[in-house]
Amino acid sequence: MPVSNPTAFAFNRSRHTSLAERVTIANTHWSRLVGLMGKDSASFVPGDALWIVPCRGVHTLGMRFPIDVVYLDKDKFVVHVEENLRPWRVAPVRMRAASVLELPAHTLGSTRTVMGDQLEIGVGEIARMARA
Repeated sequence: MPVSNPTAFAFNRSRHTSLAERVTIANTHWSRLVGLMGKDSASFVPGDALWIVPCRGVHTLGMRFPIDVVYLDKDKFVVHVEENLRPWRVAPVRMRAASVLELPAHTLGSTRTVMGDQLEIGVGEIARMARA
């Protein structure tokens, strides 16, 4: 199962916008494999995210709703995006990616997140205060 931390967040440092206040970290083989499969859109709302570490590509097999996908390099620069990735699709593999952030559909458009932006993904109050 994914490890959930209610104080984890994702912040676009380049645009000074919040991507998610509730980030679930998928950092085990099983949690990376399962991801968002079986969830419905009501359980993955704006402000939610799934951070898959390590990861170079994703699929939406077994999913019931579209998502936005952000591929990040080791320094958390955006190296690729997939907007509104529909269910039952396989997204491209990006060898430069070290992790992937899955977000509710339309999050990238509303936050203006694009390739080249740098994100911050932090856990806990110390990381949150450093962002301010």
